[in-house]
Amino acid sequence: MNRKELIQKVQQTPLWDVVVIGGGASGMGAAVDAAARGYRTLLLEQVDFSKGTSSRSTKLVHGGVRYLQQGNISLVREALYERGLLYQNAPHLVTDLPFVVPRYSWWEGPFYGIGLKLYDLLAGRLNLAPSRTLNAEETIQAIPNLEPDGLYGGTEYHDGQFDDSRMCVTLARTAIDLGGVALNHAQVINLLRGADGHLSGVTFRDQINGQEYEVSSRVVINATGVFSDAIRRMDEADVEPIVEPSRGVHLVLDASFLKGETAIMVPYTDDGRVLFVIPWHDHCLVGTTDQQTPEPLLEPRATEEEIEFILRNAARYMSRDPQRSDVLSLFAGLRPLIKQGGTATKNISREHEVIVSRGGLVSVVGGKWTTYRNMAQDVVDHAADVGGLEPRKCITESLHLRGWIDRNDVDMPSENWLRPYGADAAEVRAVCDEVERGQEPLHSDLPYPRGLVIHAARFEWARTVEDVLARRTRALFLNAAAAAEAAEEVAQLLAGELGHDVDWANQQASQFRELATGYQLS
Repeated sequence: MNRKELIQKVQQTPLWDVVVIGGGASGMGAAVDAAARGYRTLLLEQVDFSKGTSSRSTKLVHGGVRYLQQGNISLVREALYERGLLYQNAPHLVTDLPFVVPRYSWWEGPFYGIGLKLYDLLAGRLNLAPSRTLNAEETIQAIPNLEPDGLYGGTEYHDGQFDDSRMCVTLARTAIDLGGVALNHAQVINLLRGADGHLSGVTFRDQINGQEYEVSSRVVINATGVFSDAIRRMDEADVEPIVEPSRGVHLVLDASFLKGETAIMVPYTDDGRVLFVIPWHDHCLVGTTDQQTPEPLLEPRATEEEIEFILRNAARYMSRDPQRSDVLSLFAGLRPLIKQGGTATKNISREHEVIVSRGGLVSVVGGKWTTYRNMAQDVVDHAADVGGLEPRKCITESLHLRGWIDRNDVDMPSENWLRPYGADAAEVRAVCDEVERGQEPLHSDLPYPRGLVIHAARFEWARTVEDVLARRTRALFLNAAAAAEAAEEVAQLLAGELGHDVDWANQQASQFRELATGYQLS
């Protein structure tokens, strides 16, 4: 369905069972779960699907080795189970990624070997592959760019990797396939209340045309991540804040910094966090940090200290030390951690919590991408109870996401940029064939063809240059300078598809170039 048809469906539906506020991991998960149960479901996202935290992760579907170190066995077990389900239900989006923990002291061998065998054991039948001990030669073969001086060997284990914003738009298409409606650029500006004081719906503004709509609903779910407290204050002005945002920063380098398809997991950094060096979309992704942030922002920025922290710690394990001039893009995201008075954010659990207000607002806070499905099941269970909905069983444990294709199918796309579309790759190719010069690249340093802009607008509700270059493609996150240079052509293509004039295209290109400066090191 195109956006006009989705808006028409909103206008023609007198009562929704569930309205979900927030189009990130938790909101999209809730929308898919509710729609899969047969509830009339509407999701509203103020900017674009995965605009915030959910497009700025470390791109891992993982159990959390750090949480294993902290002794949080229950969270690791839950995350490993969910990792296994995602690997089955979204093989086009989730791939097996081997990691090596390098050993520069003899005692680290048995320490990490035993710990990662426990990781295997907790994953059970859904384990991706068993961990194993490597000698120094095998470790260098796996990671040719690893610092060789003093290397004893390494421990190899496996986790999942994915493309977070592509996952989010896949969930949006899945929810709509299931009969729901998901609208981006639709900001909730008010919560509606019935005579009994119970929430009865929302008012939202279509940010594309400025029109406002009132929708009635039996229950409202607040799944806005770091912005959850703002929605909770709409419901109860004096509510105590519960979210404590924590900033994580990542740097993107050329693929030459990590030759091969094996990632590095650095177990200890200056601040006690783990650090990952990961191959991603033919680039090298390095992160992350953990810094308490006083307020939620749509565009958080990395500090100089965080940038230097990543470069310094990565250099200890890489034979070629990355410099500031090597950084192609840097991005920051905010984790929606649950407040735990005085506890350092790096030690706060990534478990989620569902909170129901006196007026019936159902908020889900905390969590992480890997456990989004379980979070959704929990919050929809609560929402069904609050809204007096007919109890229906959750079916998402075995629900194939849009584009599902057997990972061994010969039609599974092999190109990194195309693989996340899965069975929809044929749809993408058809649009690229239809568009004039549609197969030509948007930029010589980016893998994306011109026709992909039209596909993003026509089938995935992209409405701005940022939607296309930051989230439908990952251009901004892979090479910010190249993305900025492609902005003008993307704006022209979008204007033609959406019926906008030259002034709109120029304004869009200018706005994106300004945004892209925040993803580049000066």
